[in-house]
Amino acid sequence: MIIICTASQKMNSVFADSFYFFSLVNSAEAGHARAVAFASSFSGNVITTRWVLTEVADGLSRPSNRELFLRMHQDILAHPRFRIIGMSDEMYERGLKLYGERLDKDWSLTDCVSFLVMQDLNIRECLTGDRHFEQAGFIALLK
Repeated sequence: MIIICTASQKMNSVFADSFYFFSLVNSAEAGHARAVAFASSFSGNVITTRWVLTEVADGLSRPSNRELFLRMHQDILAHPRFRIIGMSDEMYERGLKLYGERLDKDWSLTDCVSFLVMQDLNIRECLTGDRHFEQAGFIALLK
């Protein structure tokens, strides 16, 4: 039996990082079983960004994977509990500011934007196994 995080059952929203999407579609990924279990049991809202989806599209850019990403993207758009936060100049600038303030970390700009979106929406839990989210003070549900 896989226990994801009982606290998430009480949470209304979680943030989905690219780690989650890659884990869902690739059974060889370390977080695959946890991601699938979470997807089948969570009844709250899932928030992600166009930044994250761009990262996923880039990771699935081989011709053999493009249709997989396009189907996944259509499923996300059609899902009533998924919300995609768009890209804006303001968020880019805020993300770049955080990126520049944390020269001691190897956080990507996409991670920095994700952290800011999570802070803005008061989301503490993330569908990721990425330690960067823990470094930023969030809970990584797929570790």
